[in-house]
Amino acid sequence: MNLVPTLEGVTSEATGRRKPVATLVGLLDVVVILLAIVLAAILRFGDTVDRTVAGAGTVDYVYFSVVLGICWIAGLHIAQCYHHELFGLGSEEYRRVARATFGVFGAIAIAALLFRVDIARGYLAIAFPLGLAALLLERLLVRRWVVRQRLGGVLCDRALIVGTPVEVRHVAAGIAQNPSAGYRTAAVSVIGEPDPVFELSDGTEVDNLPAIDDVRRLDGRIDTLIIAGQSAISRTQLRSIGWQLEESDIQLALASQMTDVAGPRIHRRPIEGLPLMSVESPTYSGTKFIVKRVVDIVLSGMALLLLSPVFLIVSVLIYLEDRGPVLFRQIRVGAGGALFRITKFRSMCIDAEARLAEFEGSGTPVWKLKDDPRITRIGKFIRTYSLDELPQLFDVLIGHMSLVGPRPQQPSEVETYEEHVHRRLNVKPGVTGPWQVGGRSNLTWEQTIQKDLYYVENWSLTGDLAIMLKTVRAVAAKDGAY
Repeated sequence: MNLVPTLEGVTSEATGRRKPVATLVGLLDVVVILLAIVLAAILRFGDTVDRTVAGAGTVDYVYFSVVLGICWIAGLHIAQCYHHELFGLGSEEYRRVARATFGVFGAIAIAALLFRVDIARGYLAIAFPLGLAALLLERLLVRRWVVRQRLGGVLCDRALIVGTPVEVRHVAAGIAQNPSAGYRTAAVSVIGEPDPVFELSDGTEVDNLPAIDDVRRLDGRIDTLIIAGQSAISRTQLRSIGWQLEESDIQLALASQMTDVAGPRIHRRPIEGLPLMSVESPTYSGTKFIVKRVVDIVLSGMALLLLSPVFLIVSVLIYLEDRGPVLFRQIRVGAGGALFRITKFRSMCIDAEARLAEFEGSGTPVWKLKDDPRITRIGKFIRTYSLDELPQLFDVLIGHMSLVGPRPQQPSEVETYEEHVHRRLNVKPGVTGPWQVGGRSNLTWEQTIQKDLYYVENWSLTGDLAIMLKTVRAVAAKDGAY
């Protein structure tokens, strides 16, 4: 059976390729590392003349800095930080950068110990965190640029999707909903559908192309060939396509029926003739959660100290508006269904709870009302910039909440949950979370649940850091804030 279509109806215009982005990131990494090393040397040594390392021989810090920079860049390449699949979405890019940086500085520390070289600790103590933070920030800024380009249809791989009608529509819908992934559906080849035009789930019509034997004829016309399901192709045919693509720039992608599973939970277990993929079940205890709790305590404590002037100003403004209480407390459902009182700055009028009945039964969750008349003038301002959420840092410090997690819900809302939605309660609710960086109140209930459940099953410390950084951007943009 022929599987791969001709692409006579697909234009071959350049849509933005992979190499330029990887090259740009590589050059920026070199600049960032150079600046981090130079700043570390200046901050540690200043204008002092003595820049040598005593021990097993004499080593000049200029040469040591050059070696450090080369090793750092090499470490990023060894950790495969420049694969184009990393750019645009997911936390794997940040994980690899962090792993490479830890590995390089760890190796240097071990080498210094073995060869008894007394390297200035202050130099490394500045270069390491400064360089890592700068690299992560640089990657974040590049990602924002890449995503903006992809939203405009640039820097996207042209994808040809092969499969049955249901499989093709499912994959095409996923691509359309996640433009930051860097694909656009250029054409399809639907098994059992002879019509030259095929309608996707969103009503978009794309060319449905007939099949050919030689996959190499697609080179230069598409960037990625996506096999949408197991029923679309046999093992022998898939192997033949893989061999043919070795001589082209086309990537082969296989869509899995396993949904909502992130990379860290997937492990390849190759058996000859049977490439198994094992999926690790999510766990909700252990070392990762201990580290998460430590991070929550440290960061929430630091934030409370640094933001204390903001707390004071907001408290005074709320009190002066109507002489009412500054804080608002309400029962919410935490991890495992445990109840706790969430703490927020009051953003509504004093009798807001009594007026709640005016809005119930409207079909829209109360917390999604865009023009709620109960919100005060100061309340509207602090909600716009999420300042009303700041007192929740005390809830984090106490242990009722985490810095990152699903949105905390009221008991009445939890009572309406479908069975699978209760999985949101497997982790602590968060001050911020996937809902806040993914659209905030603009999200539908189904979208909110989908994002929260994905987080619950696939969270990681690196992912939490990425969400916290995205939260700053989302708050500054006031996207979906009301």
